[in-house]
Amino acid sequence: MNFTVAIDFTASNGNPAQSSSLHYINPYQPNQYASAIQAVGEIIQDYDSDKLFPVLGFGARIDNTQAPSHEFAVNFNPSNPYCQGVGGILHAYHSALPRVQLYGPTNFSPVINHVARFAQAPRDGSNYFVLLILTDGIITDMTQTIHAIVQASTLPMSIIIVGVGNAEFDAMDELDADDHKLRSPMTGRYADRDIVQFVPFRDFMGGRYGGDLNTSKMYLAKEVLAEIPDQVVSYMKIRGFKPRPPQQQASAPPPFQQPPPSGPGGPVHSAPGVPGIQPPPYPTA
Repeated sequence: MNFTVAIDFTASNGNPAQSSSLHYINPYQPNQYASAIQAVGEIIQDYDSDKLFPVLGFGARIDNTQAPSHEFAVNFNPSNPYCQGVGGILHAYHSALPRVQLYGPTNFSPVINHVARFAQAPRDGSNYFVLLILTDGIITDMTQTIHAIVQASTLPMSIIIVGVGNAEFDAMDELDADDHKLRSPMTGRYADRDIVQFVPFRDFMGGRYGGDLNTSKMYLAKEVLAEIPDQVVSYMKIRGFKPRPPQQQASAPPPFQQPPPSGPGGPVHSAPGVPGIQPPPYPTA
């Protein structure tokens, strides 16, 4: 399972320096973005062997540029946007806030196409890609987004959208096509299968589950990930991939191997304290 996070840095989230902002960093409790990352990431990471996750941002000006970026590495390292585990994702997110100018519009298609490029490579059933999009607002590029989803429906890929804040998310229900197949407005082609799950974060807050944040996050994760198993199975069936036979358990565990020595510049890793981890090459094209 390959897990990618895409975070909405558009201006509609509010000034991160003000407590009313959805991106406000409260020292006493996580904001909705951080809570959603924790809830979903802590489950997904158990299905990712290296626990290295690309984290993308969209809708912000970066490096004092005039044009907003809709596909940038949140750790500002486009050749290696990987973060180590949920802690690494949160660290990159918090570190990025003072370095970007929240702007707009809210375009989903660039990050969907970004992950789809990687999902195109492994066609042997050995890899599956999950994109988590965290957003507060109405999609600006709906036509392009629907087209991107229809294109991605042929790939080993699922998209989870978590809506934060109190905006109207009617358009998201159109993308979460549980009762009908999406049709591309650009080509007229129908999606091969449903690959989108949308969940509004507010449905799991506000005391619905007794006011306990951990309980709310547990139910959020359950709802967000509810369709992933069926989506994986549907892809495998369409492509004719059969389950692999279970591997026989070894009579004794393999001997412990020390991590490889660090190079001249120190250990290779995406987060402090994780020596010897070398992420796979990350194309920038």
